[in-house]
Amino acid sequence: MALQRKSLGRGLGSIISAGISKKTPLAEQSKSADKSSKVGGYGLFSEIPLDKVEPGKYQARRDFDEAEIAALAESISSEGLLQPVLVRQTKEGTYELLAGERRLRACRKLGLKKIVACVQSASDASSAAKGLIENIQRSNLNPMETAKGIANLMANFHLTQDAASHRLGLSRESVANFLRLLKFSDEIQGYISKGRLSLGHAKVILGIDDPVQQAVVARRVIESGLNVRGTEELVRRLKSGAERSRRGSAVSAAAESAVVADLRRRISAKLNAEVEIKHTPKRGKIIIEYMGNDDLSRILEIMGVKV
Repeated sequence: MALQRKSLGRGLGSIISAGISKKTPLAEQSKSADKSSKVGGYGLFSEIPLDKVEPGKYQARRDFDEAEIAALAESISSEGLLQPVLVRQTKEGTYELLAGERRLRACRKLGLKKIVACVQSASDASSAAKGLIENIQRSNLNPMETAKGIANLMANFHLTQDAASHRLGLSRESVANFLRLLKFSDEIQGYISKGRLSLGHAKVILGIDDPVQQAVVARRVIESGLNVRGTEELVRRLKSGAERSRRGSAVSAAAESAVVADLRRRISAKLNAEVEIKHTPKRGKIIIEYMGNDDLSRILEIMGVKV
């Protein structure tokens, strides 16, 4: 993915040298950087040794695209580091990274010895919040990383949803919606992490209580390329079908033993479709619901039936 260099803003590296000179060896540039330890109107920007920067304890981001890191490194090489990383100094004399993991990795990839940093004093709770805020504002986190970051922030520092929303600058509703994503199975969380399901899709699917049906709907949304409105219609139809089933004969309801229920779930998962089994010791029927011709063709193909 191409990076937009203009959106990164200018930092100390560009103020001093207008970027990393392609003619000057990186080692010489690092030596010249020693002459200035603090720059800027606020006196907060410093150049610190890269080997003294440790990963943040509360880093929410888990997936790093190496191609993006390489592109960012190329940008830093030609234009300089356009925004300092955010760190706090530890008792051991090192620095803990609060925000800017991608920038740090890119500078290390270039073999730089120092990096421009904004050094702050911050508590553990503030450190976790700042890192999460920066990533959320930059849209660098996928929804599941944001959800897990908020949950960890609340658990580690005993925060309520109200307190977390206040620290992060999010509405309480947004915090609650992110946390609800953690109720999904690992399968659906994976779809959300990879961008195969949007937050809008997830919100609709959360309206289904049965985890098996949630998975079925999620797969059908992905396979059929349904938008949020199409997903709403699918869920509505499933709920209507379930309601009709509940109003069915008492004999049918009583006949569905634990074995039949398990069989229904297995067939449903296999076909990625809603399945109903009406069973009695002497006769019964299996009803498979499908959404249009394409969905029918997909189910028949799974069953090995040629059209």
